[in-house]
Amino acid sequence: MQTDWVDPDDDTPKEACGVFGVYAPDQAVSHLTYLGLYALQHRGQEAAGMAVSDGSTVTVVKDTGLVSNAFDDRTLAALTGHLAIGHTRYSTTGSSVWHNAQPVYRNVGAHTVAIAHNGNLVNTAELADQLGMLPGTVSSDSDVMAELLASELAKNPDESADHRALERAMLAILPQLKGAFSVVAMDEGHVIGVRDPNGFRPLCLGKLNNGWVLASESPALDVVGAHLVRELEPGEMIIIDATGYRSVRVFEPAAVDPKLCLFEFVYFARPDTRLYGQSVHQARVRMGEKLAEQAPVEADLVMGVPESGIPAAEGYARSSGIPFGQGLVKNRYIGRTFIAPNQEMRALGVRMKLNPLRDNIAGRRLVVVDDSIVRGTTTRAMVSMLREAGAAEVHMRVSSPPYKWPCFYGMDTGNRGELLAANMSVDEIREYLNVDSLSYLTLDRLLTATGAVGAGFCDACLTGNYPVAIPEELGKHILEMPSASTPDKSEVGSVAETLSVASTLPAQEALLFTSPEETND
Repeated sequence: MQTDWVDPDDDTPKEACGVFGVYAPDQAVSHLTYLGLYALQHRGQEAAGMAVSDGSTVTVVKDTGLVSNAFDDRTLAALTGHLAIGHTRYSTTGSSVWHNAQPVYRNVGAHTVAIAHNGNLVNTAELADQLGMLPGTVSSDSDVMAELLASELAKNPDESADHRALERAMLAILPQLKGAFSVVAMDEGHVIGVRDPNGFRPLCLGKLNNGWVLASESPALDVVGAHLVRELEPGEMIIIDATGYRSVRVFEPAAVDPKLCLFEFVYFARPDTRLYGQSVHQARVRMGEKLAEQAPVEADLVMGVPESGIPAAEGYARSSGIPFGQGLVKNRYIGRTFIAPNQEMRALGVRMKLNPLRDNIAGRRLVVVDDSIVRGTTTRAMVSMLREAGAAEVHMRVSSPPYKWPCFYGMDTGNRGELLAANMSVDEIREYLNVDSLSYLTLDRLLTATGAVGAGFCDACLTGNYPVAIPEELGKHILEMPSASTPDKSEVGSVAETLSVASTLPAQEALLFTSPEETND
């Protein structure tokens, strides 16, 4: 049995999900999907699932935990077919329970469909009300999307020969969705991929020798032997079947406004991903170079916070001429630490993840580079470890601007009261973290560092400028800055923590849903 909880000391931003789709006759698509999901595991570690079709039957398998927890050789061998979609989940709307694992499955008359979603809708409550879904029965925005799809398909439940039923249903429901959605969907014979008109979350198309692949990030194409064709454009839908793929523009041109999440470049995406045609790794190196130009300091060693801070640290060292070295060792076999009962035990939890290399640190002036500071708890504990290991000075450099605003488009960052930079000035944060100096990369330099000149980005978490309006009932509480959550600036202490422990369901075995006999997900 899996137990769901929130780690109060995990100071990294959390992404929504990773999605994968494949159409490949004569190939083991369940194994390809497994490999693709493994490559996207960093985008979500709470649940994994896939749906596979052999042309007449769609089978869905999903479970809580990592991809390796959800599938084994026996399970994959039983999933035969030539098209599939997959999903790896981090919960932003809906708690982390088995029912909210994806793909979400619906069986409507002659139609059998499955859908997997990366992102976050901002009008979930409105859509649920339109559908007549009772309060308390809505488990996630993805569940609402599936209900919309089922409702549309139910208008012609017996058109089993209509091979474009899913395409027409998607075209009907997509304009109703507001917010972030990169989606893969399928029926017995088609795989469909679509991005919202802002393109908040990535989605790309790849080519196999005898098939096609859709994935949140390009490394998932590499691992299955596909080559990158291109990224889907904002507002674009691609339909893949036996004839190849077709592209459809879902939204009016005036509604299309590219706003890829800027934090895909800063933190979320794998360094070997390409976004807007740019290498994410090289972009992060450039961030470090620009940070060195912006905030130089005399020091003996530049070190990155593993793993996401290392490319920017390399860039900082290259530009500044200060030697680059390792100062912290990360335990690669640990995911999220346990909920500890007191501050002392929580500090030990951080040490489970990071441990200092004392010989590299003692007596040295350090430049410590990280990609972001959200709540500050992990950063503060890390600085304390460096001090204990004998660091003469600690100069913190952050390769993104201060993180001040919560995200409503697929990141889980809580309310403003939990965000360090929303409540404190840079100098106050410096004092709180106990560092000798602190500097954040400016927004203009960050945008230049991406290399995507003229491309559109969402920077709402940094500026408070939300491209899609946030409903008052969704934003009025999360945008508040309760003083109870603000760190005490006058004394050493941890940021006030809000724990949200959701109820869970037992999931000893993955449950299988097989169309058309079985009921809805």
